[in-house]
Amino acid sequence: MRNLLLGLGAVAVIVACSEPEMPEAPEGKAIFDENCALCHGADGRGNGAISAGLDPAPSDLTTISRRAGGAFPVTVVLSQIDGYSRDPVDGVEMPEFGALLEGDLVPVQTDDGVFTPTPRPLAALLAYLESIQR
Repeated sequence: MRNLLLGLGAVAVIVACSEPEMPEAPEGKAIFDENCALCHGADGRGNGAISAGLDPAPSDLTTISRRAGGAFPVTVVLSQIDGYSRDPVDGVEMPEFGALLEGDLVPVQTDDGVFTPTPRPLAALLAYLESIQR
């Protein structure tokens, strides 16, 4: 019995020390649906329920990579979402999403190859946005 308990204790230590599991696109889609779809649309193309009243219309989030020359600009997207370095758009104010900046941290590799501790909800949204690029 003692050996079993020691073995279970070792497994618990290994699990506790392992890196956090990275979020995947489905987790990010749920966050997108809750926070972004009203403006950017369920499909991310800028056609949300309130987009008709906005000038300019919300961005088509499925063409981020294309507008950036073909590569998904992780650092730019993270900065735009968290409000740290948001592009000014006359007449449009994208809300800040404080809840996306909370929670466990996961390592997100930015454009310069550096792994940056990023709140899991923000990393999940990033994974979803990258998955819908066309």
